[in-house]
Amino acid sequence: MILGTVLPWLAAAFTLALLLATWRLIKGPGLPDRILALDTLYVNACALLVLLGIYFSTALFFEAALLIALLGFIGTVVLSKFMIRGDIVE
Repeated sequence: MILGTVLPWLAAAFTLALLLATWRLIKGPGLPDRILALDTLYVNACALLVLLGIYFSTALFFEAALLIALLGFIGTVVLSKFMIRGDIVE
């Protein structure tokens, strides 16, 4: 019963966090800020999908969150390597 009232508020908070991170991604002053905003987008999307999986009681959202987390980690590593070295492939 308490999950039915708290989860929509949490979903709204994570949606707001997604919008603010998207704004920082578009408007970011530099490349490091944009990489951090993209990493924040991945984390917030995973959290939102987990909340939706709890709300709808299905495992499909958890699998999607795991996939986004994996791709987000790889993307952050690749972009950080590009920022430091200027080249992705060694």
